[in-house]
Amino acid sequence: MSNIKEILSKIQHRPYEIPQKTWVYYQEWNRALFLHWKIPVEILQELIPAQLTLDTFEGNAFVSLVAFSMEKIRPRCLPALNFVSNFEEVNLRTYINYKNKKGVYFLNIEAAKKLSVFIAKNISGLPYEKAQIKRSESNFSVQNFKKGFYLEANFEIKEEIKYKTALDHWLTERYCLYLETNKKLFRYDTHHEEWKIKNVAIKSLKLNYKIQKLQLSQQPDFVHYSEGVQVLAWSRERI
Repeated sequence: MSNIKEILSKIQHRPYEIPQKTWVYYQEWNRALFLHWKIPVEILQELIPAQLTLDTFEGNAFVSLVAFSMEKIRPRCLPALNFVSNFEEVNLRTYINYKNKKGVYFLNIEAAKKLSVFIAKNISGLPYEKAQIKRSESNFSVQNFKKGFYLEANFEIKEEIKYKTALDHWLTERYCLYLETNKKLFRYDTHHEEWKIKNVAIKSLKLNYKIQKLQLSQQPDFVHYSEGVQVLAWSRERI
């Protein structure tokens, strides 16, 4: 495990400078399954705040469903508490380029623990909601009864990707997220070492995520897996 100084010292992979202020949260995003889809720009444009600009890769817009284990999340000067700091999470995100700061925008976030959802939603303002989530080494399942969303993924983790493509980098190396709340726009900066990603074979996949005209029920265009990263996060900044 890297210590904080090591994490902060590894910045060569970042597309822009690390924030000058002191970080305020530590967390780990572990055992992450990434499912990526190409989506028409006009569909996604309707789902993001008007002030934000969709980022595209070779003219294509994307959404990603990221299923992972959030672990050891804590404020800077306090210890992690297992009963609230560790939980399974699934987020649906798209990609933003706001004034040359490439980041993500969350269309939906689900977590397995009711208390963790309450705390995360009220502290961060992000759209957390409770869902039934189970995982094992080769399976990730989600049931969001309120919205009718579900995911059932059975997969096999393969070898590490030693030579990443430009798209691999574009989809994974993002160091901020954008949030609109009460008609105000904010940015959360984050930092971690570069993702070490692996190939993954999807053995079976059933899902349904529908938000307005966005409908995810088909096989993804690209997939990745990672054992995880240790993350430092800064307090949100109004932009």
